[in-house]
Amino acid sequence: MATAKPKKKNPRLASGRKRVRQDVKLNAANTSLRSKYRTAVKNVEKAVLAGDKDKAKDLFAKAQSIVDTISDKGIFHKNKAARDKSRLSAKVKALALKAVETPTAA
Repeated sequence: MATAKPKKKNPRLASGRKRVRQDVKLNAANTSLRSKYRTAVKNVEKAVLAGDKDKAKDLFAKAQSIVDTISDKGIFHKNKAARDKSRLSAKVKALALKAVETPTAA
């Protein structure tokens, strides 16, 4: 038998009610940015797996911008942002090196 979640009490003070309203807006904005971040990273990784060097570079540039934005807004820690950008960059560079080492023989 599942137990129901306890109902949250509404704050009594006006400042508390305002804080709840602000939290709802901030939560929606942060969720949207996190989703945009995940989508950007997935798109870069898909391009790398597909072996599309030019597309991966373009998507990586866009992903870098999104990761920096999220870091600046404090949604992710700056070190996490740097780590993620570094890992994506390594994947894109490895793809570029692989393309240089094994040219297509026609």
